[in-house]
Amino acid sequence: MQDIRKPVIILVRPQMGENIGAAARAMLNFGLTEMRLVAPRDGWPNPKAVAMASGAAGRVLDHAKVYPDLASAMEGVDFAFATTARGRDLTKPVYTPATAMEKARGHDGRCALIFGPERAGLENEDVARANAIVTVPVNPDFPSLNLAQAVLLLGYEWGRDELPPEPAPLQRRPDGEVPADRVEIERLGDHYEAKLAEAGFFFPETKAANMRLNLRNMWSRLSLTRGDVRILHGVLRQLTRR
Repeated sequence: MQDIRKPVIILVRPQMGENIGAAARAMLNFGLTEMRLVAPRDGWPNPKAVAMASGAAGRVLDHAKVYPDLASAMEGVDFAFATTARGRDLTKPVYTPATAMEKARGHDGRCALIFGPERAGLENEDVARANAIVTVPVNPDFPSLNLAQAVLLLGYEWGRDELPPEPAPLQRRPDGEVPADRVEIERLGDHYEAKLAEAGFFFPETKAANMRLNLRNMWSRLSLTRGDVRILHGVLRQLTRR
């Protein structure tokens, strides 16, 4: 079942299966899963799209729906953004991707993001069926974007407030990249303090307590991962091996 809060991605007359697959990957990067295809040139399903989509095939392509025209593809949609880089004679609001997706997140109904075919983009007849236009502010001397790039840009702007703010949430990071907790830091300090004591580092005796305190304070100031802690334990074991 699709999440109606998320925009529908509509690809109008896409030409290459590889681009459809790449668009599916871009969608899933930012949690978008509903793709609708309008008259794909090479038919559907398309094995080249599946190959390019990689892990997004099962989540996106397997559920993609095909429509004969854009009008029928906007079933259930009450606000649509047409993506185009060219100036138009049609009077419509024109937004950047950031502004458009801010409006989409605040919209109560179902939104759609409409993308045109790779060679020429959306035609005026397509744009006429949208409520607003989205134009990416790029180099005016070369405004052309690959289909998947355009999907990625809008997907990113959509996901900015929907996905976790950290690049790699703690529960998704490899164990070695997770910050070490205080117990792990404490054990590391104990290990070094014990070996340094064996080596006679805490000398003279009158300064030993303060040296231990400063060393413990140093460990607590370091931003160590679990991987860092394991390395430092290993370094000390190797240095003191006899």
